[in-house]
Amino acid sequence: MAKDILIHQIIDVLEHAGFIVSDRCNIRPRSFDLAARKGDTLLFCKVLYNIDGLNEDTAREMKTLAQYLGGSVLVVGAKTRDQFLEDSVVYVRYNIPSLNIQTLYDYFVEDVPPLVSAAPGGLYVSIDGDVLKAARMDMSLSLGALASQLGVSRRTISKYEEGGMDASIDIVLQIEELLDVAVARSIDILRSFEKKPIVRRETQKKVPDDNILSLIHTLGYDVLPTSQAPFKAVSSDDANVMLTGVSEYSNAMIKRAHLMSSISEVTMTQSVFIIEGDSKLKSVDSTVLIERRELDKLSDCDELDTLVHERKKRHSPKT
Repeated sequence: MAKDILIHQIIDVLEHAGFIVSDRCNIRPRSFDLAARKGDTLLFCKVLYNIDGLNEDTAREMKTLAQYLGGSVLVVGAKTRDQFLEDSVVYVRYNIPSLNIQTLYDYFVEDVPPLVSAAPGGLYVSIDGDVLKAARMDMSLSLGALASQLGVSRRTISKYEEGGMDASIDIVLQIEELLDVAVARSIDILRSFEKKPIVRRETQKKVPDDNILSLIHTLGYDVLPTSQAPFKAVSSDDANVMLTGVSEYSNAMIKRAHLMSSISEVTMTQSVFIIEGDSKLKSVDSTVLIERRELDKLSDCDELDTLVHERKKRHSPKT
């Protein structure tokens, strides 16, 4: 129940900030709970009441999906171990920023980024070394003189100025009081943890183990398999990116196809479900259903792209 309330709060915050938010991923397993987009900003959000519940496999898949689709990842929770997450503090789990609902609101709605990060041993602040050095020199203070007033070593001040060491909140407050300047560097949640984007064609050489995904790969698609997402893979060619599901026709498949449609709208991708056997429908919402036998008749990605676009157009609601 606590997680349900948290998810509703997150949706409210993101919508208030102008994001389009997908339906909740309520199918297990799930690497993320919500996808959200505002302009060029795409988020994959994992919701955990206790952020220590994030495991390495889930984190890895979230980051891989985000890199592949040009997005960012975020964990929103309420607790860590036996204490509540503090406001305006960023916690990190597997190099994913993790924060509470108030910090989320401040960042996206109030445009006030956090300043403090949690690390083993306490809370720390990143110092803008250039600002610190300029302010120190303006006051004609040597490294040693400033270090003496703060009760730290000369080497520590040097590291602060080089950007090689974060400082405790107390030290930052002392520095700002002594030099009368703000030296704390804010944390850009979306940029500070970014990794180099995956070049899709770099994974083209990897042939998926799954038979249908292998067939899609043979048609000329770059295929990124998933293990915890609501879809089986993300497939792309030079023109399109498809969330790709694989299943027999069933009520569970229809539920998954509805969810894929919602996610594809947010991620600005196509949504395709390959059906093993017969399919009673040609589409579910914006998810195109294609029987395996139809896929077998195609010779390249252009033919599949054409089939998807024609079927999507034919079965789209009239306006």
